[in-house]
Amino acid sequence: MVWGSFGIVHIASLLIGAGIIVGLYYLLRNRSSKTQMIVLGILSLYGVVSTFYNLFNWGSPYEYLPLHLCSLTALTLPIAIFTRSKTLSNLLLLWSLGAIMALVVNTAQANYELCSAAFILYYGHHLLEFGIPILLFALGLVKKDYKCIGSTLLITFVTFALVHFANLWLNSYFIANNITNPAGELIQVNYMYTLYSENPVMDLFWSLIPYPFWYMMPVLLIIAVYLVLVYLNQILALFKKKEA
Repeated sequence: MVWGSFGIVHIASLLIGAGIIVGLYYLLRNRSSKTQMIVLGILSLYGVVSTFYNLFNWGSPYEYLPLHLCSLTALTLPIAIFTRSKTLSNLLLLWSLGAIMALVVNTAQANYELCSAAFILYYGHHLLEFGIPILLFALGLVKKDYKCIGSTLLITFVTFALVHFANLWLNSYFIANNITNPAGELIQVNYMYTLYSENPVMDLFWSLIPYPFWYMMPVLLIIAVYLVLVYLNQILALFKKKEA
């Protein structure tokens, strides 16, 4: 049976995923913070395993370098947990959204067999990558801090810019050295989709600003609005305190 896209199996997998996250919360909420950290830390390694599986399993490692947002999140998540970094944990409240988007908009993975390693690793990787940052805050292991809005925006922008230049350099290298994938096609990468759109949502931004890198700049405004909503209670409390 294949996963499919927006069929019964796909929708059921999303509901089951939500149940798993809620179940983990109730399983861990009365445990010690040490136990909570150990469990979430071990689960966070799932994404690291998945990232390296993709790197070495498909016969074309250049096309699976950990430069997409979900891979970067997978590598950042264990560090955030084991260091209890407030900056990284608050950053992951944004970055983890990429994981849920990858589960919902699963067009490229819709043909995965449910019992295959590819599906199990992809699904578990993105589910935990989305759920663990939520659990960190829900369990009180890390505190939300509106002061992290600036660092979140800065780190995200710098990461996006660095990946963009990595795309340009890698593609130039592949062309100069005629590096091909197992199908014999010249490898050209588009990590974090900095060079062009690859889905209908991004098509909208491309239609507004049809230029590589710059077409994603309106997303920064959307991100800023999202972060304000995330920290709205803290921001309102700050204004009330100033007025008092």
